[in-house]
Amino acid sequence: MLLTWLLVTAHFAHVLALENGLMRVPPMGWMTWERFRCNVDCTNNSKNCISERLILDIADRLVKDGWRELGYNYVNIDDCWMAKERNKEGRLVPDPGRFPSGIKALADYVHSRGLKLGIYADLGNKTCADYPGTTLDKVELDAKTFAEWHVDMLKLDGCYSTSKEQAKGYPRMSKALNATGRLIGYSCSWPAYQGGLPPKVNYSQLKQICNLWRNYDDIEDSWASVLKVIDWFAENQNVLQPMAGPGHWNDPDMLVIGNFGLSFEEAKSQMAFWALLAAPLFMSNDLRTISKEAREILQNRLLIKINQDPLGIQGWRILKEISEIEVHFRPLSNSASALLFFSRRTDMPLHYSTSLRHLNFTGWSVYKAHDVYSRKVVNGLRINTNFTVVVNPSGVVMWYLIPIKPLTL
Repeated sequence: MLLTWLLVTAHFAHVLALENGLMRVPPMGWMTWERFRCNVDCTNNSKNCISERLILDIADRLVKDGWRELGYNYVNIDDCWMAKERNKEGRLVPDPGRFPSGIKALADYVHSRGLKLGIYADLGNKTCADYPGTTLDKVELDAKTFAEWHVDMLKLDGCYSTSKEQAKGYPRMSKALNATGRLIGYSCSWPAYQGGLPPKVNYSQLKQICNLWRNYDDIEDSWASVLKVIDWFAENQNVLQPMAGPGHWNDPDMLVIGNFGLSFEEAKSQMAFWALLAAPLFMSNDLRTISKEAREILQNRLLIKINQDPLGIQGWRILKEISEIEVHFRPLSNSASALLFFSRRTDMPLHYSTSLRHLNFTGWSVYKAHDVYSRKVVNGLRINTNFTVVVNPSGVVMWYLIPIKPLTL
């Protein structure tokens, strides 16, 4: 009996040791991949290649243009930052031509701006772009290297690794990062390589070892790609929604707002859905040239407030109408909630009429509704009152609902 108790105690101590206390709300920031990919040609395109110059430029923009104050505080380098070979000690090293000052110096600068630095590695023989990978025998060494560089976040990809290697490597990296004594947020791509769903994906285990995880395909700079991600999350919400919460988040991938593939309405839709899903908000765009319209969407304070709600409950779809309107819901702290009306129509704006009671609201009789984009406020909205929202093609109307008066029976 005593032996059993000791084994159980040791098991739970081991599990608790994997918790790093980070990312109690979804992390926010910027990353290189979708916008800059693996552009390493600094000779002909010095401004837009993966280099310390790009990271310094973006860090400065995050500060000067108000992003940092809104919570966008991670600057994350994705693939292609490394030299093609490890050094004589077997350590990863940055490409000397593109990162001449080294990652530690880059981290120091980023920290001096009140920001955090994220970095990329791949649990395999090589990264997705054919740079040195983090094989199982290099996990502890790479974790130690990142900690010595004062890195604040690691994204661990899964190209060129087997299911067995991933099952060993992802938990092993979690323990190795925590063992360094430095708090390093941990983004796992593990479930994306296993189809994103049980039984191949053990979300209970992921919650213990990762701060966030990629569930599904890489996002592309197109509405078709964004919509595919939105649909996959809705279709599998019964599995995914309970897994999200403070310190461990489902990650539908980057915000591509401000690039080339989304219309104005589609950009507003992506931001609204990512807020509703309690998703990490990592932009991948060029903050040096971003348009005023895209910046206003990404800096929408009410949407960020919804995304960063401390309850950390992921929203879900509650209604799918034959009129091609969907309604999604997210409960928020202080009895508030978010309602998202989304149109799949591609022809013309749709007038959608409903009531809060029809949307299963109970317990309160009067609400105040804030439209997150138009900034219009509807006061005295009663639970039985019919109302109409006008939703543009591929667009959304999103409300932040505050209860005003309890329901009296």
